[in-house]
Formats: sequence, structure tokens, C-alpha cells
Amino acid sequence: MAQKHKVAVVMGSNSDMEIMKNCVDTLKGFGINADVRILSAHRTPKRTIEFASNARKNNYQLIIAAAGGAAHLAGVAAAHTTLPVIGVPMDTKALGGLDSLFSTVQMPSGIPVACMAIGRAGAINAAVLAIEILALNDNSLRTKLDGHKIALAKSALKK
Repeated sequence: MAQKHKVAVVMGSNSDMEIMKNCVDTLKGFGINADVRILSAHRTPKRTIEFASNARKNNYQLIIAAAGGAAHLAGVAAAHTTLPVIGVPMDTKALGGLDSLFSTVQMPSGIPVACMAIGRAGAINAAVLAIEILALNDNSLRTKLDGHKIALAKSALKK
């Protein structure tokens, strides 16, 4: 059976995988497989632009992009596709991820990137936001999300 949803999770460096595994695992928990790729706005700009430019044609429904430092990956992807792009700023040694956050969130008008929190929480929330977007037209996924929210509430009440 063909996969119903196709989500790209791209990151600027293999070192981002430790954090972005949380995103991939969250997607998998909802039955969504992610196509994970290492792409860099600076080291592999042509490949990055080609990927983003062809994402819709290649049946992706959205892109989650994680990067640190200058963190231009989400913005470059958003500039070359009309798919929703969710940015996850990565923590950095120099500025604790604030550089990544500002680079991801400060997009020019007309080139939107949904910016999540820095690091692990952002990676998980990127997956949940992606699932919420996909659930707009998928009742089965919407039902799973409802169960997820109930489980979160129960867990918070136990604590």
C-alpha cells in the first residue's frame, strides 16, 4: 500500500540528527514516514534549491527544515516551493541557538516559514504541526491527534 502522506525532514548537518530524531519519531508515532535528508543552504545550495523546487512534483506535502547558526535552510526551501515549510532552529555553542532562531523567524513578507522553538521541543512541535496540517484532510489522523491531546492532558494531571 502506498504511503498516504509524504513529509520531508531536511537538516543542514548530520549533527542535527540527534535532535531531529525526536521529530522523525513523533511523525512515525502517527504512522507518517519521513524522508530524511542532509541539505545545506550554504554547502550544497544547488541540491537544496533543486530539492525544494521539485518537492511538490515529487509528492511531498510539506517540508520540515532544521538548521543552526545562520539557519538559512528553511528560508531557502520556502523561497523555492509553495509547500508549507516548518523551521526548527538548532542550538549553537556561540549564542545558544538565538542566532538560529532569529535567522529562521525573520523571513521577508511573502516567504513564510513556521518557526518552532529551539532544539528538542521545536523538533517535536514541528512534527505535531505537520500532523495538524495533514489532518485537515484526514479524519483518521485527526482522531489520532485528538487522542494525543487527551494523553498529554492526562500526563500533565498525573504530574
